[in-house]
Amino acid sequence: MILRFVIFLFTFSIACAVHAQLDTIRFTNPSFESVPRLGNTETKQATIADWTDCGLRRFPAESPPDIHPGNFWMNNVGPADGKTYIGMVVRDNDSWEGVGQRLSGSLKAGNCYKMTASLARSNQYISQSRLHMSGESINYTTPTVLRIWGGNGSCEDKELLGESPGIAHEEWRTYEFSFQPTRNYAYIMIEAFYKTPVLIPYNGHILVDNLSHIYRIECPSKNMIATVVQKEIPKPIASVEKPKTNAPPHKQARVTEAAEKARVTAAKKAEPKAKILPDLDKTKIKTGTKIEIKQLYFKADQSIIEENSTEVIEEIAEFLIENPQVKIEIGGHTNGIPSTAYCDKLSTERAKAVYSALISKGVPESSLTYKGYGKRRRKALDTTPEGRNINQRVEIMILNM
Repeated sequence: MILRFVIFLFTFSIACAVHAQLDTIRFTNPSFESVPRLGNTETKQATIADWTDCGLRRFPAESPPDIHPGNFWMNNVGPADGKTYIGMVVRDNDSWEGVGQRLSGSLKAGNCYKMTASLARSNQYISQSRLHMSGESINYTTPTVLRIWGGNGSCEDKELLGESPGIAHEEWRTYEFSFQPTRNYAYIMIEAFYKTPVLIPYNGHILVDNLSHIYRIECPSKNMIATVVQKEIPKPIASVEKPKTNAPPHKQARVTEAAEKARVTAAKKAEPKAKILPDLDKTKIKTGTKIEIKQLYFKADQSIIEENSTEVIEEIAEFLIENPQVKIEIGGHTNGIPSTAYCDKLSTERAKAVYSALISKGVPESSLTYKGYGKRRRKALDTTPEGRNINQRVEIMILNM
């Protein structure tokens, strides 16, 4: 009897250990232990053991992340765990740093997970501005966020799993991230990114140390990402008194219908037409003004403009023809879910489609230019449909008055 009980306990303990391992996904070198060093611009080598430099793939002219502490950039923050940690920057030339690695197991679609990371910022992080020809040194201390991406390649940003607030404290603080991926992922990428919503890129940095393993948790009763949908309630239609007529009964219906059509047509002509883009007004704009094109619709994942976009295209064309001194850029933007290459291609094609549509309406080519920004200038988080819709847009920017 005692022997059976001992065997049961042994078997149970092994089963629990196996189950715990299956529910724990482990990082390799989660505290970025290595030799302190500056990111080397010349060698372009990944400088952190077991991690891939993702900034190198996106921005080959930029240096990889730094390994601290080594009194680099006047940063003297000590490690949160172990001997070293990673420092990543965002730059004013619209570039940023990130690292990725393959996990010990796969994140499964529909499962819920959590992990933690120690984050901080140094009050001094002196480096060169990319937009100043003189190479002026400035302080990279604007609050920067940490983003966590799931993917099936070491630097793939397929799905945004978590995002920290902008980090503006010098002491280390532990942040917890909970997420529920919609697909299976074998890789994680962490990256520094601008605090959103943001209008222009800036210089900032974030310090990262002591990543926990990823633990599977029980999912809450509702989806981890709540979605709020606002519906516009249509206004009631005022009743219209039917006009009196001496026509025979079998003709009264036709007379009433004709009279109603004439009344509606006259009312439409009398009312001033509301503008779709009220800010596209010569008295309101100046060089640098950006206006999102509302009521502009494309077929899903394509650059084909749908027919119900005609009205706003005509409104923009009319404004530019009446104001030939105004020069604009048409900028295409996407959400951050697809790959960078895909987003760049789609945003450029959609901007070009609007450019071509305006030319077809009589706008001179000299008044227009277009550019695809991909997912580099997102204004909201991509974790909800509303956020993705905000990011998926086409804008007008006034270049010259």
